[in-house]
Amino acid sequence: MKTKKDIKKLAESGKILAFVLKEMKEMVEEGVLLSDLNDRAKHILDDHGAKAAFYGYKPGSEAEGFPGYICASVNDQVVHGVPGDYKLRDGDVLKLDFGVDYKEMITDAAITVPVGDIDPVADKLMKTTRLALEEAISVCKPGNHLGDIGWIVEQTVKENGFSIVRALGGHGVGFDLHEDPTVFNYGEKGTGMELVEGMVLAIEPITSAGSGDIKKGEDGSFVTLDGSLSAHFEKTLAITEDGCKILTPWDK
Repeated sequence: MKTKKDIKKLAESGKILAFVLKEMKEMVEEGVLLSDLNDRAKHILDDHGAKAAFYGYKPGSEAEGFPGYICASVNDQVVHGVPGDYKLRDGDVLKLDFGVDYKEMITDAAITVPVGDIDPVADKLMKTTRLALEEAISVCKPGNHLGDIGWIVEQTVKENGFSIVRALGGHGVGFDLHEDPTVFNYGEKGTGMELVEGMVLAIEPITSAGSGDIKKGEDGSFVTLDGSLSAHFEKTLAITEDGCKILTPWDK
């Protein structure tokens, strides 16, 4: 649970995050290296006196921390893509996932960006995933439940002919990068933890054009089991007395 003072600080973190995502999005074009995007993110963070929440992060029992400042996942890569020497190509679908630690307050967000001309299925997948996030945000208010979020995400995705990556989902965030509760992208209305004022959640629909099953790649990223395209949109928000407040306004 976060106080109003905490949420105000998180909004500062989220403002930096949103700016970085917008700057990276403007850079995306054929021929750009993922490492170029990573370097740009680091430069902006340094200018703002902020840190990358992902850099050096050690989930579970892994011995080494994440080597990038951003996660950059291409096409069938779902999440945790390492921003290395891959050069973007026309038709690629790029997921940019990013966390900011500013004054020890952490926010998390992601966007999916097309590279050049993408095919109609990729375009529809991106639009559907972004719509699922918007629909999820619409039910984030006191008195609703985590199951309401999961239900509306899954319905939106399924109605458009795509799949939820059920093994991955959203989470609490703020004092740490990953906090309770888990925010599943599937569920039943009226079930799960009740949403109350002071919760801060990272809501993130993660989808696939084919199967929602995933596997771990050699570089530690997750990829779709059948090689199908994936998409990912995410925002951090705070539950308030009259609804919710978006803390990472990357679309403003």
